[in-house]
Amino acid sequence: MDNQTQQRVNSWLQGNYDPETKAAIQDLQKNNPDELNDAFYQTLEFGTGGLRGIMGPGTNRMNQYTVGMATQGYANYLRQQVTGEVRVAIAHDCRNNSRKFAEITANVMAANGIKVFLFESLRPTPELSFAIRTLHCHGGVVLTASHNPKEYNGYKAYWNDGGQLVPPHDKNVMIEVGKIESLDEVKWGGGAQNITSIGKDMDEAFIEMSKSQSVYPDIIAQQHDLSIVYTPIHGSGIMLVPDDLKRYGFTNIHIVQEQATPDGNFPTVVNPNPEEPGAMSLGLKLAQSIDADILAGTDPDSDRVGIGIKDHKGKWVLMNGNQTAVLAFNYLMEARKAKGIATPNDMVVKTIVTSDMIDVLAGKYGVHCYNVLTGFKWIAELIKEKEGKEHYIIGGEESYGLMVGDKVRDKDAVTAVAILCEMAAYEKQKGRSLYDKLIELYKDCGFYKESLISLTKKGMHGQEEIAQMMEGYRQSPPTTIAGVAVKTVLDYQKQIGRNLENGEIYPLTLPKSNVLQFLLADGTKISARPSGTEPKIKFYFSVNAPLADVADYEKVEAQLDAKIKSIIDDMNLK
Repeated sequence: MDNQTQQRVNSWLQGNYDPETKAAIQDLQKNNPDELNDAFYQTLEFGTGGLRGIMGPGTNRMNQYTVGMATQGYANYLRQQVTGEVRVAIAHDCRNNSRKFAEITANVMAANGIKVFLFESLRPTPELSFAIRTLHCHGGVVLTASHNPKEYNGYKAYWNDGGQLVPPHDKNVMIEVGKIESLDEVKWGGGAQNITSIGKDMDEAFIEMSKSQSVYPDIIAQQHDLSIVYTPIHGSGIMLVPDDLKRYGFTNIHIVQEQATPDGNFPTVVNPNPEEPGAMSLGLKLAQSIDADILAGTDPDSDRVGIGIKDHKGKWVLMNGNQTAVLAFNYLMEARKAKGIATPNDMVVKTIVTSDMIDVLAGKYGVHCYNVLTGFKWIAELIKEKEGKEHYIIGGEESYGLMVGDKVRDKDAVTAVAILCEMAAYEKQKGRSLYDKLIELYKDCGFYKESLISLTKKGMHGQEEIAQMMEGYRQSPPTTIAGVAVKTVLDYQKQIGRNLENGEIYPLTLPKSNVLQFLLADGTKISARPSGTEPKIKFYFSVNAPLADVADYEKVEAQLDAKIKSIIDDMNLK
């Protein structure tokens, strides 16, 4: 353990910390020095996405002290930016300590003279975004680690539009949080009169807003008995999703009972993430047993949604985030056009690592499709920029996030579940399945297949390894990958694109981000993106080929799978 780390440990043992925390540190000193080192070797960074980390004692952990100090920094910034009364909304998910952290956040904000609207119990993240807008707040916080394992918790900060912090506020809040170096600088209490509890009325307003996004309520009325299986995976979705589906008009809703009770230990899953088949397995089992039409699952804070449907052979399969996004984007563009409510200034938004099939679809409908950096805060920022000029319909990203309509400015699995079920009803009314529809879209636009791998580099050197990997790609980009020429390299950190064929360099207009993309001669796109909150680097692969005939579906899919495997092998990504 280096001197700086030891000094941090000593300051906690000698400082104004509670006896339980000190005892836990002493236990680590005796029994797990490596864990102690990891808990104190750095300060948990308040990044552009807020805080996220393992819960426990230490400067590199999520605990009441790191939460309180972060809140004091955020409160200081809000007070600097706002003249007069400052208002914030605070919510939390089902995780262990989420309520405690939410109350600490509320108490520190209130002690700083800020008017606080605190949800009475767990609520979905999109409802926090909605509440910020509805209550004319200047900011907000949700305590959640989204889809991470049970050991984690997190702190997401929002601005007055209901979106997560973007420049310049994100960096400015980080600076203010960084200035808080001692517990003594935190106002821990004394402002209880500034805290107002919110709950049922906001739930009702949210559900009414969600219902207003429905395009074809008359079709739902005819297909009201569509068989829906829903699992909240022990999370906050149970608070709104079933009632929202009922308000849409669905009457045949089956909840996965083993996962219906909120529980931060997530006893039935390893990771509470609808991206992972294990988290959806109980839902699939119920869907199969009752021969349902659609399965939907949401993560602990109900911002991500995954669906399962029957394929063209009647076998239940889970859609990936790109497939779900393609279906959802297409439904809203197609349904709005069919109903005659599409407008010439309609727009959709996706991220740069989400399927380019959406761009092709939007082109067919004459809808503007914008690409932004990864993260819904950038979708929210674009909506704000285009307000009054273009009409936002839907946004999404490959990591199982959708945002329907502009009344919420973060990914919203509550409304997404209802719209995805409406989409299933729309196709059932036409006598076909969602899978049939997906294959038809592949035939019309090209068969786009995406895949993702995530490499984790643990410990103190993990971030260094990832940085070296990215620097290697920047300094010596590959000229061929799996035998196919690399035509273009897009470096969003340096904000330049480089054509490797003729040497042309041109500017990229998106904000700086540590992302590299390789565009190949055959239309393949490979993206490399380190996580901003964890020692991980993600590689996204997108390949495509024509699908001339539905009968060729399996053959073309096998070819695309083989192409992705050859890319992974060639890049040695293991």
